[in-house]
Amino acid sequence: MSKQKSKPSRRIMKADRSRVDIPVYDLSLIRDLWEGRARKQKQRQKKEEERISQSALAKVNQQWQYRIACRKLKSAEVSALQCYLDRSCDQLHTLHNDSDTENNKFIFQLNGDKWMKLPEDLQFMTYLREWHIHATKIREIPTYIEAFVDLRVLDVPKNGLTKIPVEIGKLISLRELNVNYNKLRSIPAELGECENLERLEMTANRSLSELPYELRNLKKLKHLDLSENQFPSIPICVLRMENLKTLDISKNRLTDLPEDIDRLEALETLFLHRNRVRHVPMPMTNLVHLKMLVISADELYSIPSQIVDSPDIKLIRLYDNPISAPDEDVNDDAEAQDEHEKEFMKTYIESLQDRDTQPMYTTKVSLSCLL
Repeated sequence: MSKQKSKPSRRIMKADRSRVDIPVYDLSLIRDLWEGRARKQKQRQKKEEERISQSALAKVNQQWQYRIACRKLKSAEVSALQCYLDRSCDQLHTLHNDSDTENNKFIFQLNGDKWMKLPEDLQFMTYLREWHIHATKIREIPTYIEAFVDLRVLDVPKNGLTKIPVEIGKLISLRELNVNYNKLRSIPAELGECENLERLEMTANRSLSELPYELRNLKKLKHLDLSENQFPSIPICVLRMENLKTLDISKNRLTDLPEDIDRLEALETLFLHRNRVRHVPMPMTNLVHLKMLVISADELYSIPSQIVDSPDIKLIRLYDNPISAPDEDVNDDAEAQDEHEKEFMKTYIESLQDRDTQPMYTTKVSLSCLL
């Protein structure tokens, strides 16, 4: 009898175990809960990124990257690299004596045609303030230059550069750009984003004949050198550079000057020699700050008397200046001669600047002479 009574109890226990209560939730509530958590996580990440960007961790990380890179180099290579970066090194010199004498103001310098490419570790040295790369066989500026946001001077003449990368627009601290004696055919519009640029030199790129209109944004530019190129006229963007003080557009293909040249209200010095300018427009008399005008007089037939008679303007009219279109294939001797001519003109003009008054006669000067 006891066995028969125990069987129903086992069946009841099985029935109790099979009874399971399953809670049912609204799926939209679960989705809202997780989306809320995801938003909070993103906000925390964003705040953390902002905190890191404002802290010194980024520069500390750069220093450690540099140390790690140095550990992979040989002792002689480390010494050479330190020579480039150490401000106290005799081979380096600072071109600017700013009141800011921070210890982390470094200069990178490279000279000579033995250099075919930039050191690979340069990309980690984003704290550099100046690049000076002269007469090498490095044919392009690397795109990683956009990371050098503290760069103030980019000095890269005589390297055979054929283009400037668009990433140059990221260099918001850039003050000076020198791309003289290269092979540039165009200038990127992004250069107009370097709104702190004060000095721009593009001498002797030979095929350069126009500038992008976006360069009108260079409102702080004071010195512009476009000499020895193929410009048929003064670019429109140049006429919008309201703080420009010195403009050198000599040895180009100018035949006339724009009637609105008086837009350059701050202009003090204008070099127009070795062009075919025949007429100086009357609006140039509105340039109240103009102190010196250098122009070829071989074909010049009209110039306002206010400029000629003004005691405040030193007018230099040059004769006997052969003007011919340069060949595309320019050898080193011709390039050296151009440099001689430019140095001669600079010395000659400086000697005139020392005079209290301009000479009453016109001196014939031949720029084709070899010094």
